[in-house]
Amino acid sequence: MSEQRNFHEVRFPADLSFGSVGGPERRTEIVTLANGYEERNSPWAQSRRRYDAGLGLRSLDDVAELVAFFEARAGQLYGFRWKDWADFKSCAPSASVTPLDQLLGQGDGAARDFALRKVYASGAQAHWRAIAKPVRGSLQVALAAKPLREGIDWEADYERGVLTFADPVPEGAEVRAGFEFDVPVRFDTDVIQVSVASFQAGDLPMVPVVEIRL
Repeated sequence: MSEQRNFHEVRFPADLSFGSVGGPERRTEIVTLANGYEERNSPWAQSRRRYDAGLGLRSLDDVAELVAFFEARAGQLYGFRWKDWADFKSCAPSASVTPLDQLLGQGDGAARDFALRKVYASGAQAHWRAIAKPVRGSLQVALAAKPLREGIDWEADYERGVLTFADPVPEGAEVRAGFEFDVPVRFDTDVIQVSVASFQAGDLPMVPVVEIRL
């Protein structure tokens, strides 16, 4: 079964993910040479995000909602959407989404499809992150700085994060977009263990969630 078919287009309850802890993970291979210098390499082009959903639980009703969601996903079997409250917009967290937020590419006179992405820049370096799960209703698109209309000028595949324009994009014209987005994830465990006494004492269960590639 493909990863796309093995995915449920449903978001983990956002009020439960609000209190979670997590963020990007990188994998770096480091070899220390005989002279003390290091050689560093990474087999991953993209980072992978991890979260702990257990930290967002505040009541036994929250636990029940989590267990129901876990059962409906069959544990680790099916992926789902996750709102990362620290990073869910094409713009800064305090700003509002605009159609000029992110550069998706430039037209060549033939292409009509453009994948959503977000840049993370620091100094002269920049990392482009592929965005596969935009939030329906949040997407704004501009061509050559002119806002365009969904359903007339462009359509979007909200399950893959791809824009399709009605006509080929003119050569050199900048395609930009703004959006909110979710992270495609799965549970990283097939077991949830909850003790009512421990929960009431403030001991929260660990419920690991990990990003998946699509």
